[in-house]
Amino acid sequence: MKSKNYILLSLFLSLIITSCGGGVSQNLIDAKAAVSPGKSVRKENVSPVADSVSHIGLRETSPVNAGEIDLTSVLRSLDEMADIERAGAWIQGLAFTESGLRENAGDLAGAVAAAFKELSWAYGLGLIQRNEIESGLLNVLNGKENETVSNSALGMIAFLNENWNDAGAVLSLYFNDFDEPDSFGRWMSLVCVLEKNKAAFSNAASSDAVSAEEFRRVCSAYKSIRGRYAPFPEYWYRGARAFSGAVSADYAENCINVSPQGPFSRECRKILAAFTGLNAEDSSSIKTKREIEQIISASMNSGNPQILNSLLPLISLPDNPFTVYAVSAMRSLTGAQKFKDYFSKQAAASSGRLAERLLYICRS
Repeated sequence: MKSKNYILLSLFLSLIITSCGGGVSQNLIDAKAAVSPGKSVRKENVSPVADSVSHIGLRETSPVNAGEIDLTSVLRSLDEMADIERAGAWIQGLAFTESGLRENAGDLAGAVAAAFKELSWAYGLGLIQRNEIESGLLNVLNGKENETVSNSALGMIAFLNENWNDAGAVLSLYFNDFDEPDSFGRWMSLVCVLEKNKAAFSNAASSDAVSAEEFRRVCSAYKSIRGRYAPFPEYWYRGARAFSGAVSADYAENCINVSPQGPFSRECRKILAAFTGLNAEDSSSIKTKREIEQIISASMNSGNPQILNSLLPLISLPDNPFTVYAVSAMRSLTGAQKFKDYFSKQAAASSGRLAERLLYICRS
């Protein structure tokens, strides 16, 4: 039997510290050090479903001896971390710190979920690969701490592999009304419902679709937690997939803004293309308004018009809000002769819609 804490955290860190870049690795090392060491928690085989919940609200998935850990202090720290996330001030390593705290307090399902949150955030930002998340979960699963740990890891693997039925079944066991309404476990549960519902409507033979009233409730709950997950690309991605119309487009644009080169940005650009009436093949040329502003600003500040080259595919598209916005922003640069000469030269070398747009910019 292991006598030290951070068993779950160490299994994840053994993978991630070697996978991420130096800066990320140091953040995770600092996160591990931030959790108070030297206090042991007894590990015993327990039921995968907690029979009761302690008066302080933590799931009693692993017994904790009185006096071994200051649970009030742990709860205070967890609340502070939640408030940091709600303020949009999330930093890498924060969820690993949360994982260590939850493990110390005996909340093993919560510890696995927190570590999974850290890896999911890193994946959404393009810092690690998807298979590295699964490897981290398999490390935990193979550690065979107890049934709660194994079942939780299996649930996270099911979520990662978009097996929404299995993931939802596990989440309903371990994350319930005693969790914060915007906890990561609750977010995953909502995703399972939204994704199953989406799949059901694309398959007439499916019976997974929820009632209109239930779907409205889940959508409302999902939208209400956006403050906590604003820096989390997958939050926006799942919302963009689940919702429709302008709401879907708003979520897609936010996902791209958070992680322009991340694994979810390609599909979100397709969602924006469909919303604005463009073809799917045009989606790779779309830039969000924030991306346009960043490119314009970088070009102005450096005095280098060539940086604007990345906007040329966008302004060659049929009329849409992003193209109109880019053209308007580029026209504001023509007061500087260097930029006006750049647009004139590009217009002379272009044809069709792109040449027309560049000539329009030059005439300002």
